[in-house]
Amino acid sequence: MKNSEIKELSTQELQERLEGEREILSKMKLNHAISPLENPLKISEARKNIARMLTELRLRDLNEQK
Repeated sequence: MKNSEIKELSTQELQERLEGEREILSKMKLNHAISPLENPLKISEARKNIARMLTELRLRDLNEQK
């Protein structure tokens, strides 16, 4: 997910997607521990997507406080 796509989402949608991404990441980690994933780079990609979403939520929070 790109930053431009994240910025277009509403705060509620962003929080829902964040929860979904966290669930997917935990499932991928568990599956990778049991048997190696076909593409283990998807784990780091999911972590980066989560970080992007958290950053956007934090920016919105800071803008509201000002």
